Amino acid sequence: MHSEFDPDDNFAQAFGEGTDLDDEAALEAVVWQLLLLINPGDEDGAAAQLAAWRDAADGTDDVDVAIEALREATDWKSTFNVEDGDTRGLVECLDELAARFDLHIDWGVEDPTDDDFLDGTDLAELLDTAFDRLREHHYTLWARETADGQSGFITLSRDDEGLRAIAGALGLHVRPAGG
Repeated sequence: MHSEFDPDDNFAQAFGEGTDLDDEAALEAVVWQLLLLINPGDEDGAAAQLAAWRDAADGTDDVDVAIEALREATDWKSTFNVEDGDTRGLVECLDELAARFDLHIDWGVEDPTDDDFLDGTDLAELLDTAFDRLREHHYTLWARETADGQSGFITLSRDDEGLRAIAGALGLHVRPAGG
């Protein structure tokens, strides 16, 4: 078990009792940890997204502004954001995100972009399918409801506990997309 002051604990400084997320530096530390988790094995990609986040966040310490800036910095790179009913957008984005890990999501049909298939399904069914297929390869698909749809990302399954802590610190109400 790591103490609050263990330098080997990546989360110690971000989640200690004295941490105040209103502080810009602490907010950036938590965003960085999230970016590392949603870009597994791609620290350069996470660093590029952090730079884009910094530009979009413009020094804010407001968590809501920071979350919107994070969405802008990561959309279609390490996250998805789709409106209700946009089954095509979800399939295309999740296929692209999975390809980052050399994975292919088996949607159960030959052509998952076929209009008949997309018209006969919904976001919840697609998220369930993608969650199950990614879990087979030790990845977790996370989702959260937005005002007009769904957003989320993929992490390594071994990082589920850490992701929950980081998302909670940012006020992101994410859940595993399956079920």
